[in-house]
Amino acid sequence: MPRLLLSRLARLVLTLIVASFLIFAASALAPGSPLAALSGGRSLPESSQRLLVQRFHLNDPFLVRYIKWVGNAVHGDFGISIGQRTDVSTLIASRIWVTAQLVLLASIIIVVVGVTLGIFAGLRPGVADSSVLVATALLAAVPSFVAAVLLSLLFVARLDWLPALGEGDGFGGRLEHLILPALALALSSLAIVARVTRAAVRAELDREHVQTAISRGIPRRQIVRRHVVRNAAIPIVTVSGLVIASLVALAAIVERAFALNGLGSYLVRAAASKDIAVVQGISMVIVVVFVVVNLVVDLLYVVLDPRVRDGAP
Repeated sequence: MPRLLLSRLARLVLTLIVASFLIFAASALAPGSPLAALSGGRSLPESSQRLLVQRFHLNDPFLVRYIKWVGNAVHGDFGISIGQRTDVSTLIASRIWVTAQLVLLASIIIVVVGVTLGIFAGLRPGVADSSVLVATALLAAVPSFVAAVLLSLLFVARLDWLPALGEGDGFGGRLEHLILPALALALSSLAIVARVTRAAVRAELDREHVQTAISRGIPRRQIVRRHVVRNAAIPIVTVSGLVIASLVALAAIVERAFALNGLGSYLVRAAASKDIAVVQGISMVIVVVFVVVNLVVDLLYVVLDPRVRDGAP
């Protein structure tokens, strides 16, 4: 187990290093000069330009600037926002809780509803299975921004059941305001999880040991719980981890649609205003979340199937 964990950690650290380099390089190669972004496009006296160049080390070689940025980022320092004149870490901290709550609620919807639908369809061939397949095919084809518009039209404009904008106050108010954004964020991913779950359950039902257990008269509920669902868990956990890890990046569209002050919507505004430090910081946070979720999935593999620890890392 320690060897497997160390191998996974080494891969994830390498992923973070490569991702950080790509993020910094993409920012450096973006159109426009860093000095123009720092000055907000205004003409500055030569003395002010020299001060900016000196303060932000713009004349340093690329690798020197990258190493300094990574070193500071490791300590939670992502630099200063050009537009806000505030530490990027402070700006991220003030918005990350909204995105975390949105992603958590969407993840619960994806796992609970998606896995339940998939198991139901896998165990009940016929009309039920066909209905779930058609419904999930339609949901998987609906982008998050389209889902946001349709849900708002139905539950806000038509039925007036839920609020459309903002974040709400208190636990009840926050939950009420996040239901629609979480649904809009979760629908297409929910459909993917349901279809993978259905396929995994159907594959396990066809295995020889399951058919043998059925022929021996073992109660169906026991067979489903001990043999079918447990053995189908690996692909279900894999696809669930992938879609949940991607929610932080996809949240930008939903946050903009529902006026939520989260990381995603702020990333869009920062990119539009060429606030490079903010873009770099939020992008790195998204990568870290993706890496951590993948590490959790790898650890769940060992819990679900101890044979994994004896395989190749």
